[in-house]
Amino acid sequence: MLAFIRIVLLLCFIVIASTIGLLICLVRPFRADNVALFAGWYGKVSRLFGVKVEIRYHPAVQAAMPCVFVANHQNNYDLFTISGALLKGTVTIGKKSLKFIPFFGQLYWLSGNILIDRNNKSRAVGTMQGAVERIVKDKVSVWVFPEGTRSYGRGLLPFKTGAFHIAQQAGVPIVPICMSQTHGNIKLNRWNNGRIIIEVMAPLMPEDFAVPVREVAEQVRNLMQEKIGALDSEVASDYTAAQSKVTG
Repeated sequence: MLAFIRIVLLLCFIVIASTIGLLICLVRPFRADNVALFAGWYGKVSRLFGVKVEIRYHPAVQAAMPCVFVANHQNNYDLFTISGALLKGTVTIGKKSLKFIPFFGQLYWLSGNILIDRNNKSRAVGTMQGAVERIVKDKVSVWVFPEGTRSYGRGLLPFKTGAFHIAQQAGVPIVPICMSQTHGNIKLNRWNNGRIIIEVMAPLMPEDFAVPVREVAEQVRNLMQEKIGALDSEVASDYTAAQSKVTG
């Protein structure tokens, strides 16, 4: 029953938020500030799933913008969890097919995010170049999921290099964003689904990665993998402490 109620409330939220958001976009379409506004709305929905989301920002992040944010991509819950970490002045790069999802897709497109056609290499390259131009000319940060797809509990997948090419060509920092494991940890029929930790890490300045892009991608992946492991351990300690209280 709890799962049913949550699903109904979630659908109501998506319809209402998308309708209001689309009306806002009719007045100010394709503005970067739209993305942070709507991401904030969606991020608050995490409470509906019975999770407490803790977001930590490195103090140097704001000063490093515009930049390229790279985040781990786990499952569909990301829309309501890690989205809360998106900062004002940031747009995301997503699949072109997202535009065709009822309500949400139209909002995603009109709010100012960048859509990429992964099935067309020449268009994808053009989209990446467009992202570079937005960073340089409009001082907009770009958020990318470098795994290219959801991991669904398989750990941090190999990184594609697009985000790192963008950062290199624009001459801006890379900022890793790491979220603790959520796959399999959120049960819709469970009232309390614990804590999720999201950490926006220290910026990696352009001079810090003056090596081939493929090596940069691997270095950043290793850094993020280590951080995600540390966050998972911290969340696991919450469970251990809770169990100790129960048995004690």
